[in-house]
Amino acid sequence: MLKQGLELKQTQKLSPLQIQTIKLIELPIQELEQRIRKELEENPVLDEDVAKEKDEDEAPREVSLSEYKEDDSIPSYRLRADNYSKDERPQYNTFSVKESFTQSLMEQLGYRNLTEHQYSVAAFLVGSLDDDGYLRRSLDSIVDDLSFRANIETDEEEVLGMLKVIQEFEPLGVGARDLRECLLLQIRHCKKSPAVENAVKILENHFNDFTGKHFQKIMTRMGLTEEDMRAAIAKIVKLNPSPGGQIDDSYSDQAQQIIPDFLLEYKEGKLQLSMPRFSVPELRVNRKYADLLMDAANSSEREKKEAAAFVKKKLDSAKWFVEAIKQRHNTLQSTMQAIIDYQHEYFLDGDETNLKPMVLKDIAEKTGFDISTISRVVNSKYIETHFGIYSLKYFFSEGLENQDGEEVSTRELKKALQECVDSEDKHKPLTDDELVVKMTERGYKVARRTVAKYRDQLGIPKARLRREL
Repeated sequence: MLKQGLELKQTQKLSPLQIQTIKLIELPIQELEQRIRKELEENPVLDEDVAKEKDEDEAPREVSLSEYKEDDSIPSYRLRADNYSKDERPQYNTFSVKESFTQSLMEQLGYRNLTEHQYSVAAFLVGSLDDDGYLRRSLDSIVDDLSFRANIETDEEEVLGMLKVIQEFEPLGVGARDLRECLLLQIRHCKKSPAVENAVKILENHFNDFTGKHFQKIMTRMGLTEEDMRAAIAKIVKLNPSPGGQIDDSYSDQAQQIIPDFLLEYKEGKLQLSMPRFSVPELRVNRKYADLLMDAANSSEREKKEAAAFVKKKLDSAKWFVEAIKQRHNTLQSTMQAIIDYQHEYFLDGDETNLKPMVLKDIAEKTGFDISTISRVVNSKYIETHFGIYSLKYFFSEGLENQDGEEVSTRELKKALQECVDSEDKHKPLTDDELVVKMTERGYKVARRTVAKYRDQLGIPKARLRREL
């Protein structure tokens, strides 16, 4: 039996402008600049708004279809020469000429008297080292890779021999298979002394106890005084656990350069927010192509009609893009201003104790934007203040109640916890239970598990691992 019925559905479709705006809001200032440059190259209708006196003096002229085709064939970089916006700052590229980590090792390998076969094995080992300079793979897997990937027949004994050669290279410790071997490779090249000899014995025979900071156990087993132990530890802590990090790799991914999207200045007792645009240009729709569209609208020529359809499509895209840039600017400014108003006391002096608990919902209610929009604004954005540069995510935190019933930021709690650890007696570091007591004395009501969680988030080890002689 067939049944008929009516179903009411409500669907929401985003306009091209809304989609464009959402995508642009997520972009930090560097990626926005790249996105604008890309749009300028791909859309001939879009142009930088560069005011020139000669353009103002000249009357608008009619542009023919042939001129449009001619201009469209000219590379965009030639049309935009010296077209910098009024707020654009000059950009200078810095090129690194430093030798990479791998290059340094290969250069040292070239000075060794090796056969072609040995050189190939050693070169494969160099390429197998990680960024810290360690060989994390087993020798038998290296032998298999040499056989199947490089067509080089060898055995573990030969591979070990070539590894020993590499371990003699600078920086000392390179080619080690674990931290213990790395430290031993370095300490054995130090000038002989009682402290060095004790350090070697500790690393060779008591490494696990040393990493666990069971110093008293090591002293008892080795018959060392407290002074001898301190001297040996001083030698070990000076060693480099990451020898590969001593040499900058020119070919590694370039570190991200942070350019603040917002600038907050404190002038005459008032906070002033601005959005320096750097090399983000003013955008406008090229009038030449708009005139072409108007000219072709009343034409009966097929060629002009097709050209008009193309130009209209590009015009719509350009208008949406320009409008999306404006909406992005307004959205970011409104959101940042709401954050400043909410955290006004904090932004006056940068004191973390004045940082209020704040979540995305709080700013969404103040601005009238959706929580997802606030999340996109906050993501990968930075603000430059008179006390430093901060990610917008930094100002958002959950809250807990203190003993007075007032809600305080978790960031304030973490700062107080860090101060408790910094001021402790390193010979008798505070346990988590003792830290709870200290936090209570400061007026913060926290549980032991909360202290443990914040301690882990701050990268603070347990009490036993913080103990010093």
